[in-house]
Amino acid sequence: MHFIERYKNGETVTVYSDITNLGQAAFTEKHYMDVEAVITETMDRAVYNLEIIYHELLNIDYNFNKETQYSFEIPLNKPVGNASKLFAQLEKAVQPIGFVPLSLQLFYRKVGSCNFAWDYTTNENILWEGSDPIQIIPLDDLVEQVTDEYWLEDINDRDDKPYLELSADYLHKDNISGGPAYGIEITSHRSIDGYFLNEVHQTTFIDYLRTIFENCGFARTQHLGNVTSFKHFCNTVEPKLLRI
Repeated sequence: MHFIERYKNGETVTVYSDITNLGQAAFTEKHYMDVEAVITETMDRAVYNLEIIYHELLNIDYNFNKETQYSFEIPLNKPVGNASKLFAQLEKAVQPIGFVPLSLQLFYRKVGSCNFAWDYTTNENILWEGSDPIQIIPLDDLVEQVTDEYWLEDINDRDDKPYLELSADYLHKDNISGGPAYGIEITSHRSIDGYFLNEVHQTTFIDYLRTIFENCGFARTQHLGNVTSFKHFCNTVEPKLLRI
């Protein structure tokens, strides 16, 4: 049975484990179309889940930014029309270091971008402090980041793994001075997925998205177990979400 058939039959975790075990063979003619189909299905489900979460947050008057000036401030953005051109620029900028994982490429092609952070500039009383809502910057902002004349120099000066900055950390989202941005690893060879760095779960990008949807749009919810508003929100949202 093909990976995509198994995935649709509910083997969402084991399929990704098997794909990972393929290593570079995942990019061969024998496997690539099947692997790409799985990630595409994953991102289609991500689109669906984000829409559900977004509308349920609106229903509880969650304080999204309502006077956005920039695309990265908008809660949900559809994929940009010039994605192919932007990907070419991104790949060229990253080439001296390595490769952009396929998972991020398909996220931008299918999902777009999102920012579920509370707008603390208009209301300092953050509903669920420390909850770390999902935030992935738009593709054009990422390209602007990597095409800065000093970006490559800055990357090479770092002691840690090279990565693409995609999200503020949970403290910055709450208007508190925090740590480095979350980002996906730039891999030394072609990869299906990459580690999502500086985030508490220390896992891959797709596993990070899985955690997000298991927690109804948020990554750090252990301290919210007894918070009535969050429990009610999850009881409403969780049954509607698709497993990835």
